[in-house]
Amino acid sequence: MTTNPYAAPKATIAADTITRGGFIPGGRSVAAKRGGSWIGDAWGLFRRAAGVWIAIIIVLTVIFLVAAFIPLIGMLATMIFFPVFAGGLMIGCREVEEDRLLEFSHLFAGFRQHFGTLAKVGALYLGGSIIVTLLVALLAGPGMFALFGGAETQPEDVATMGMAFLLILALSLPLAMAVWFAAPLVVFHQHSAFDAMKGSFTGCLRNVLPFSVYGIVMLVLALVATVPIMLGWLVLGPVLAASVYTAYTDIYLNR
Repeated sequence: MTTNPYAAPKATIAADTITRGGFIPGGRSVAAKRGGSWIGDAWGLFRRAAGVWIAIIIVLTVIFLVAAFIPLIGMLATMIFFPVFAGGLMIGCREVEEDRLLEFSHLFAGFRQHFGTLAKVGALYLGGSIIVTLLVALLAGPGMFALFGGAETQPEDVATMGMAFLLILALSLPLAMAVWFAAPLVVFHQHSAFDAMKGSFTGCLRNVLPFSVYGIVMLVLALVATVPIMLGWLVLGPVLAASVYTAYTDIYLNR
């Protein structure tokens, strides 16, 4: 085959970044400063439908509070259905981004679309959390539960509890990474529950620095939001939810 020496050079472009707005499997790495931009972009989505956002966060909080009063079943249901609610919020975020109306019904959109897959994400997260707890309990031994049993505790029991708590946090972090972007990957890209969690984990792992910036800024905002009898969470709650969407578009979409 003869190559035309006068033809314009062609750049090599990855298949998943050819189309504007195309999906990038596993996500891409972005600059550390983007972690703060996710929150700023989420604030923009909140401002465009503030009243509906506040109504949504109030009702969602009431649902979770009621579930908390149902022994065991309430906690299990909350963990399973949380990704379902998240899926609906992601759909609502896209509606706002595309200059359409955010509706209160978006809170329950995940129960109408992709419910089974989103619930499986929640079930996998629940199963992983149980495994982590059992593993830590096995490693820590009876001292882990000494402070909760009302029995006299020794200094070593307190130390054991502290180590167990840190171990639970460390082992729970990969689970959180696997769930963080699972909802948008399910509702917008029809991933299976396992593939969505795998893609979410990969996207988070590739963006440790921006997530560090994001976490610091969000921690400061959380402290501020908590001061006025937690009323600030009426704003920060929706911004937190919308920031998952803005981070997802930044990491997984070629725009």
